[in-house]
Amino acid sequence: MEALRTPDARFEKLAGYDYAPRYIDDLPGYDGLRLHYIDEGPLDAEHTCLCLHGEPTWAYLYRKMTPVFTSGGCRVIAPDFFGFGRSDKPTAAESYSFSFHRNTLLRFIERLDLKNVTLVCQDWGGLLGLTLPLDVGDRLARLIVMNTAIAVGASPGKGFEAWRDYVRNTPNLSVGSLMGRAAPSLSEAERAAYDAPFPSDDFKEGVRRFPELVPTSPDMEGADLGREAATWWSETWNGPTFMAVGMQDPVLGPPVMAALRQVIRGCPQPLEIADAGHFVQEAGDVIAARALAAFAR
Repeated sequence: MEALRTPDARFEKLAGYDYAPRYIDDLPGYDGLRLHYIDEGPLDAEHTCLCLHGEPTWAYLYRKMTPVFTSGGCRVIAPDFFGFGRSDKPTAAESYSFSFHRNTLLRFIERLDLKNVTLVCQDWGGLLGLTLPLDVGDRLARLIVMNTAIAVGASPGKGFEAWRDYVRNTPNLSVGSLMGRAAPSLSEAERAAYDAPFPSDDFKEGVRRFPELVPTSPDMEGADLGREAATWWSETWNGPTFMAVGMQDPVLGPPVMAALRQVIRGCPQPLEIADAGHFVQEAGDVIAARALAAFAR
């Protein structure tokens, strides 16, 4: 599998982010591809927060949540999907699939032998992450869920369809500019950090592919897993859940999250972030603190 690797120099002196990179280059089934992740906090922590990013972001998205979690005694692990962040980026569109990404997470969790996991997910981090309990449910203890969905074979709505069409018609997508429009509070340096993984458009095949992989019809790959996962969360899950919603999100905002709340057994009323959009982790320090407080109660 041909892949590109973003030069390390692109990640020097990122705004608000000073976490040491860690790598795995021999995940079963992914030999030759290097996966990046951060691993912060005590290795023997009671709880491990597994923070899963989405489209078109990377572990940088969790820079505001990570110090709150570690201050609360948690270990924090945030991987970059292949095609994103500091992970290698396959150049062929057909390399990317729902199972390609999902199996990456399963092999990663097994490699690090993660247990007592607090699943922290948003966007594709949820579309994939919320299906993981079908295989590793015994490793999951708590859930923090933000602006995402379980894909069961139906479109999330016109907001998503507009986003998918935009990506289809914008091969030279500027990630930093996109993030700036979605999260106007971002500084120029923060926007540059979201652009850092992509020195040129050749590095963006993973970004271009993600919207096409969302299971929007019953026969698409992943839809069956989504249906099974929805049943698992409704009938089997008995751990604590914390939900936060960026209320200005036109893609996976309040209506989608209200539907997801009805699926997740025991999900309480969400924390509503009135001025946050899709990338609600930009208010992540508030969310992380509120989640830990709720879990403590």
